[in-house]
Amino acid sequence: MGIYVIKMPDIGEGIAEVELVEWHVKPGDVVAEEQVLVDVMTDKANVEIPSHVTGKVISIAGKPGDLIAVGAEIIRLEVDGKGNVAEESSAPLAERRGEGDGSPPAPRRGHDAGPDRAVAPPAPRDDVTSGAAAERTTVPAQPAAPSLRTVPPSEAPPSTPARVRASPSVRRRARELQIELAEVAGTGPEGRITQEDIDAHLHRTPRGASLSAPLAFKVPPGGRFAPAAQRTDEEIVQVIGLRRKIAEKMHESKRRIPHFTYVEEVDVTALEELRAQLNKKYRADRGHLTMLPFLMRAIVRALPEFPEINARFDDDAGTLTRYGAVHIGIATQTPNGLMVPVVRNVEARDLWSCAAEVARLAEAVRRGKAARDELLGSTITITSLGSLGGIMTTPVINYPEVSIVGVNRIVEKPVVRDGTVVVRQTMNLSSSFDHRIVDGLQAASFVQALRASLEAPATMFID
Repeated sequence: MGIYVIKMPDIGEGIAEVELVEWHVKPGDVVAEEQVLVDVMTDKANVEIPSHVTGKVISIAGKPGDLIAVGAEIIRLEVDGKGNVAEESSAPLAERRGEGDGSPPAPRRGHDAGPDRAVAPPAPRDDVTSGAAAERTTVPAQPAAPSLRTVPPSEAPPSTPARVRASPSVRRRARELQIELAEVAGTGPEGRITQEDIDAHLHRTPRGASLSAPLAFKVPPGGRFAPAAQRTDEEIVQVIGLRRKIAEKMHESKRRIPHFTYVEEVDVTALEELRAQLNKKYRADRGHLTMLPFLMRAIVRALPEFPEINARFDDDAGTLTRYGAVHIGIATQTPNGLMVPVVRNVEARDLWSCAAEVARLAEAVRRGKAARDELLGSTITITSLGSLGGIMTTPVINYPEVSIVGVNRIVEKPVVRDGTVVVRQTMNLSSSFDHRIVDGLQAASFVQALRASLEAPATMFID
């Protein structure tokens, strides 16, 4: 028998350390070649680290949330034949140091700064989303591995219980829904469980009582209710993975950018009438139009007069890059957190092209299928909470952009028009700007230009 040590491989792109997100094995487990051992996160992606040997886990390094340097040991396996370490160094790190628990010491946390701490270089400026999406890739577990692996792990040896195959996002969603993955039929490659399988399982197995069922209600004897029991439980939840990246991006944006928010009410009655007519006539052939494509069109029409708003500010270099192309980020909520896919070259698209691309990208990020290039390079962002949009919001700018347009819900309200009270459909736009670059007058004028287009939608299509 020998000892095989797997170290954190060099993923490239200047990455010096990664965050441990989720272990798929524990000491004592038998793992097969190509079986995924652990998920880690870089500044740009979730990465699966597989084993390329069969063996028994002796020890693992660290716990979810810990940072581990490239080249550091992450796992030790007992293998048949000769391993890849010298016999005198084959004992787990803790035993060689006299600690005796069989596990290497946990890697340093991200804030435990020290003179010998490996510091990851800052992410390139293109990694700009406030919830930078995790692109899933698989890399070889050792630098000498012959090729990148993108296939699911192979079957474990017959003596090992079958391992449920699922991505971290699927596992996280299953935990949130209290679903045992072993009970879910996987339809992906080699039985891998997908988001669609979770949805199908939910349809087959309704969770909880039907909301439409009548509730049984009995008055206790004497007509009195016992007081509710006091609760003293607490739960500490470690913020790791994509959620931590979102937190870091939000903090960076608010720390660097002096935000100011401008809110304006827009009468969208005519726009909604036009949208209904277009959907009635063209929906079967061209697809459904929401409010967003019209807002995207209005933004494209307004930006030539306000080029500093379609821009990104490098405050370290003191340079502002203004773009002719309009690449609009669409803030999208996913099971894993906020992601911002990018609709590129909106200036060259019509309403239906915008609508189709928004729908395609939203589906891709919710399923964890978005490519890295689809999540980078936006020049201005739209954020919307749909029917939950509230009266107003104060959206956080998608650093290093300088503006973000927020959409609030559409409501019917009485409005005075030509001395008469009439019912109109109105919506607030809540837009935030980087006050270092965009002055108040410029911001207000830009939003008023959006308002003019949205209130008279026909003008958006006049050259």
